[in-house]
Amino acid sequence: MVAIYMVVPMGNTTLLFLGIPLFMILIMKFPPMGPFMTELYPTEVRGTGQGFCYNAGRGIGALFPALVGFLSDTMSLGAAIVVFSSIASGIMILMLMTLPETRGRGLASLETAPAD
Repeated sequence: MVAIYMVVPMGNTTLLFLGIPLFMILIMKFPPMGPFMTELYPTEVRGTGQGFCYNAGRGIGALFPALVGFLSDTMSLGAAIVVFSSIASGIMILMLMTLPETRGRGLASLETAPAD
Protein backbone atom coordinates (compact mmCIF):
# COMPACT_ATOMS: atom_id res chain seq x y z
CA MET A 1 0.00 0.00 0.00
CA VAL A 2 2.88 2.36 0.70
CA ALA A 3 4.20 1.83 -2.81
CA ILE A 4 1.39 3.76 -4.53
CA TYR A 5 2.32 6.97 -2.71
CA MET A 6 5.89 6.74 -3.93
CA VAL A 7 5.30 6.25 -7.66
CA VAL A 8 2.12 8.24 -8.38
CA PRO A 9 2.49 12.01 -8.19
CA MET A 10 -0.44 13.52 -6.28
CA GLY A 11 -1.25 16.60 -4.25
CA ASN A 12 -1.90 16.75 -0.52
CA THR A 13 -5.70 16.70 -0.86
CA THR A 14 -5.66 13.68 -3.16
CA LEU A 15 -3.21 11.94 -0.84
CA LEU A 16 -5.49 12.59 2.12
CA PHE A 17 -8.63 11.25 0.49
CA LEU A 18 -6.88 8.29 -1.13
CA GLY A 19 -4.79 7.55 1.95
CA ILE A 20 -7.70 7.08 4.33
CA PRO A 21 -9.33 4.09 2.54
CA LEU A 22 -5.95 2.58 1.64
CA PHE A 23 -4.83 2.76 5.26
CA MET A 24 -8.12 1.20 6.38
CA ILE A 25 -7.54 -1.70 3.98
CA LEU A 26 -3.98 -2.07 5.24
CA ILE A 27 -5.00 -2.10 8.90
CA MET A 28 -7.82 -4.64 8.34
CA LYS A 29 -5.33 -7.50 8.17
CA PHE A 30 -4.50 -7.35 11.90
CA PRO A 31 -7.82 -8.14 13.70
CA PRO A 32 -8.32 -11.60 12.12
CA MET A 33 -4.77 -12.70 12.94
CA GLY A 34 -5.45 -13.56 16.60
CA PRO A 35 -8.46 -15.83 16.06
CA PHE A 36 -6.92 -17.41 12.96
CA MET A 37 -3.61 -18.16 14.63
CA THR A 38 -5.44 -19.61 17.65
CA GLU A 39 -6.83 -22.30 15.36
CA LEU A 40 -3.38 -23.26 14.07
CA TYR A 41 -1.83 -24.55 17.31
CA PRO A 42 -2.76 -27.11 19.98
CA THR A 43 -3.56 -25.74 23.43
CA GLU A 44 -0.18 -26.62 24.95
CA VAL A 45 1.77 -24.45 22.50
CA ARG A 46 -0.86 -21.92 21.43
CA GLY A 47 0.64 -18.93 23.24
CA THR A 48 4.17 -19.86 22.23
CA GLY A 49 3.20 -20.35 18.58
CA GLN A 50 1.35 -17.06 18.34
CA GLY A 51 4.07 -15.18 20.18
CA PHE A 52 6.78 -16.61 17.97
CA CYS A 53 4.90 -15.71 14.79
CA TYR A 54 4.16 -12.16 15.91
CA ASN A 55 7.69 -11.48 17.10
CA ALA A 56 9.48 -13.25 14.23
CA GLY A 57 7.49 -11.08 11.83
CA ARG A 58 8.39 -7.97 13.80
CA GLY A 59 12.05 -8.98 13.80
CA ILE A 60 12.12 -9.51 10.04
CA GLY A 61 10.20 -6.27 9.52
CA ALA A 62 12.71 -4.40 11.67
CA LEU A 63 15.44 -5.16 9.12
CA PHE A 64 13.60 -3.45 6.27
CA PRO A 65 14.20 0.21 7.31
CA ALA A 66 17.94 -0.43 7.46
CA LEU A 67 17.86 -2.22 4.11
CA VAL A 68 15.91 0.68 2.60
CA GLY A 69 18.67 3.00 3.79
CA PHE A 70 21.38 0.85 2.25
CA LEU A 71 19.50 0.51 -1.03
CA SER A 72 18.80 4.24 -1.21
CA ASP A 73 22.53 4.77 -1.81
CA THR A 74 22.10 3.27 -5.27
CA MET A 75 18.55 4.47 -6.10
CA SER A 76 16.05 7.05 -4.94
CA LEU A 77 14.47 6.71 -1.53
CA GLY A 78 11.01 6.31 -3.05
CA ALA A 79 12.18 3.48 -5.30
CA ALA A 80 13.89 1.73 -2.38
CA ILE A 81 10.68 1.92 -0.34
CA VAL A 82 8.71 0.54 -3.29
CA VAL A 83 11.13 -2.39 -3.60
CA PHE A 84 10.92 -3.43 0.03
CA SER A 85 7.19 -2.78 0.45
CA SER A 86 6.61 -4.97 -2.61
CA ILE A 87 8.83 -7.69 -1.14
CA ALA A 88 6.97 -7.50 2.19
CA SER A 89 3.59 -7.67 0.46
CA GLY A 90 4.75 -10.62 -1.64
CA ILE A 91 5.98 -12.51 1.42
CA MET A 92 2.68 -11.87 3.18
CA ILE A 93 0.65 -13.14 0.21
CA LEU A 94 2.87 -16.22 -0.16
CA MET A 95 2.53 -17.06 3.53
CA LEU A 96 -1.25 -16.58 3.45
CA MET A 97 -1.49 -18.97 0.51
CA THR A 98 0.46 -21.67 2.36
CA LEU A 99 -1.55 -21.55 5.61
CA PRO A 100 -4.15 -24.29 6.12
CA GLU A 101 -7.89 -23.63 5.90
CA THR A 102 -9.43 -23.59 9.39
CA ARG A 103 -13.08 -22.89 8.54
CA GLY A 104 -15.40 -25.29 10.34
CA ARG A 105 -12.57 -26.96 12.26
CA GLY A 106 -12.98 -27.11 16.05
CA LEU A 107 -10.17 -26.44 18.48
CA ALA A 108 -10.65 -29.96 19.85
CA SER A 109 -9.48 -31.38 16.52
CA LEU A 110 -6.06 -29.84 17.16
CA GLU A 111 -5.51 -31.83 20.33
CA THR A 112 -3.40 -34.91 19.86
CA ALA A 113 -4.44 -38.22 21.34
CA PRO A 114 -2.30 -39.27 24.30
CA ALA A 115 0.29 -41.93 23.42
CA ASP A 116 -0.09 -45.24 25.27
